[in-house]
Amino acid sequence: MKISDIIARGRVSFSCEIFPPKQDADIARIDEVIDGVAALEPSFISVTYGASGSTSKNTAMICEKILARGQTPIAHMTCLSSTRDEVKRYTDRLAEIGVENVLALRGDRPQDRPEPLPNQYRYASELVRELSADGRFCIGGACYPDGHVEARNKDEDLVHLKEKVDAGCSFLTTQMFFDNDVFYSFLYRALRKDIRVPVFAGIMPVTRASQFLRSVAYSGAPMPPKLRSILDKFGERPGALRQAGIAYATEQIVDLVANGCQGIHIYTMNRPEIAAEIFKNLSFIRKTKI
Repeated sequence: MKISDIIARGRVSFSCEIFPPKQDADIARIDEVIDGVAALEPSFISVTYGASGSTSKNTAMICEKILARGQTPIAHMTCLSSTRDEVKRYTDRLAEIGVENVLALRGDRPQDRPEPLPNQYRYASELVRELSADGRFCIGGACYPDGHVEARNKDEDLVHLKEKVDAGCSFLTTQMFFDNDVFYSFLYRALRKDIRVPVFAGIMPVTRASQFLRSVAYSGAPMPPKLRSILDKFGERPGALRQAGIAYATEQIVDLVANGCQGIHIYTMNRPEIAAEIFKNLSFIRKTKI
């Protein structure tokens, strides 16, 4: 099913994420993760795509397993370090196994090649435009409530986001954020740029201090004082931090849904048990209409 059709149902969407293992030896564990996430019956399941396409074959494989379990996958696709022929082969493979949704991403710049080659992509909007012309997929894009780390300012970031939407994105998913006011401000600024597609709010439960701090450093998302206090108090007590992090994420989601957010995307970090606890806290809220 296409995510545009899921959105059209008129209920708040709740999605989860799975990332492929970097080593083929770890692939056996992924079946447990897929089963755990599928059991939650999310609106759809997002499957990431490693840097430089390093896990692309596993991304397609996991999507196929998700489809076999009666769930809807969306396959990530990064384009900056891929040739157009490589992207074509990947999209053909996705279509062959029945994937109907793609999250089109630029990806990180290769350190050994800061500028793309002539047959490569420069921007995500180029990939979106090609996928839109292809016509086989519902296309999502990424957005950054605090602004992309490479953008000179938030206004410039929104100009590029508008280019992606105009190229064919049907919806957007945000980078993780921990302050809902930042998200609401982003939505207001996006509307002023006439960006009107549904935006899914990306929520990352803080359950492991070291992993969380790495993610914050990578994404550039600021840490609110309330969350800093949680880390300071419970960072050395894993059980307490997990409980507090789930409560914080739940509180974020309740506020987002109450204020009209159309979709919630949970960065599960391949830990379906964390998403299960959050979903349990939201058992009735998940049935909310937009």
